[in-house]
Amino acid sequence: MDTYLVTQGSRSRGRATEDVAAAAIRGGVDVVQLREKGASARERYHLGRALREQTRDADVTFLVNDRVDIAAAVEADGVHLGDEDLPVAAARERLGDDAVVGRSVSTVEGARRAVQAGADYLGVGAVYATDSKDVREEHAEVGPNRVAAIADAVDVPIVGIGGITPANAPDVIRAGADGVAVVSAITAADDPEEATRELTTAVENA
Repeated sequence: MDTYLVTQGSRSRGRATEDVAAAAIRGGVDVVQLREKGASARERYHLGRALREQTRDADVTFLVNDRVDIAAAVEADGVHLGDEDLPVAAARERLGDDAVVGRSVSTVEGARRAVQAGADYLGVGAVYATDSKDVREEHAEVGPNRVAAIADAVDVPIVGIGGITPANAPDVIRAGADGVAVVSAITAADDPEEATRELTTAVENA
């Protein structure tokens, strides 16, 4: 999970999400997560089917944000859950033992609870200020020190998210994250493929 694209068509400067994902795959992304806040379930389902084919062909992990039902319907590799979504155990029961189930956390205690519930990995953030992810004030800009504290507290992979760029990604990795997840750093870039390549290089070098 070195580099992780979270899709959002509204931040893709008029480009189709499938095209942005294809560029990110060419740039070396490891995971694609279907997010698309604001889209209907039907729209996400059809987009999810297209992304499933793209990622399967490229041997890239494909996850769905929030919606366990859509993840099952499009045969995604797994799901990423937030505070308002199904519990980890319920998602696991629906998707099976082989599915990847991730959980968003921002505190050490939340991280421990998620791991105890069976999460395979944790998305930690928002690490830096961001307007692409809705977070409560106490969960905003948790910083690399919180990433380090959570990395020390759990034994599953963690992915930093929120305001990540090639410039600050190395600090997140050095704090203990196993990877970084981004929305705008790829979707809003002039050249999503090159932006992915720059982010991947920054993470690998760290």
